[in-house]
Amino acid sequence: MGTSYSSSPTSGDCDRPGRVVTLISMLIISNSVSIPDNEIALSAIRAQGAGGQNVNKVSSAIHLRFDINASSLPEFYKERLMNLSDRRINKQGVIIIKAQRFRNQEKNKDDALMRLQMLIKSAAAIQKSRRPTKASRNSQKKRMDRKTKHGKTKALRGKVSE
Repeated sequence: MGTSYSSSPTSGDCDRPGRVVTLISMLIISNSVSIPDNEIALSAIRAQGAGGQNVNKVSSAIHLRFDINASSLPEFYKERLMNLSDRRINKQGVIIIKAQRFRNQEKNKDDALMRLQMLIKSAAAIQKSRRPTKASRNSQKKRMDRKTKHGKTKALRGKVSE
């Protein structure tokens, strides 16, 4: 249940002595779309709920914030995300995800990133349009026969007159 990351050096050769290469990890959305980690704000908070002493002193929950408008996502993704009616997206266009399913902070971080990834993927999915179909003549006839039969049955349930 891991998150897809891509790590690549920022510049230059890594085999030269004395050279420090920093790695940029990214959240992969699709083959052509990814989000750099610097656009995702993660903060550790204390989890809610049962757990006794541990839950009161350990900040194991993760609060993820992702600003849609300030992100490097393509316009298509931004528009689709802003049009979603999801309670995790506020009016300013910031996605807020709170992950506290696990007792481990690292697992909660992976869970929050995976949920962000799934939200963005679901916004990009285009639903297949429904083609309206017409009921066949035979099915219409059967339906009308059933209604007539049911009506006759109900008429027989009336009071008996002498």
